Amino acid sequence: MPHSAEDKQRAITRLRRIRGQAEALERAVEAGSDCAPILQQLAAMRGAVHGLMADLLDSHVRETLMAQPSAAPQALDETLTLLRSYLK
Repeated sequence: MPHSAEDKQRAITRLRRIRGQAEALERAVEAGSDCAPILQQLAAMRGAVHGLMADLLDSHVRETLMAQPSAAPQALDETLTLLRSYLK
């Protein structure tokens, strides 16, 4: 969960964009649009969700690991890099 007001607003903005994409996708399906544009929109939504998830995970891991005195910044960066590769 983002903790600063700026991070929260950024997350809300991204969620609203994702909601807009979902609503556009619903309208396209209802209208009987071709599959290619629908698949492209689905891929865009997936990318948006994964991006938001990566940012939230990044924030959570940084807050959690940095609260522990034994966590080395290099280990933290390596963990985040690994996690981001799995979220793509």
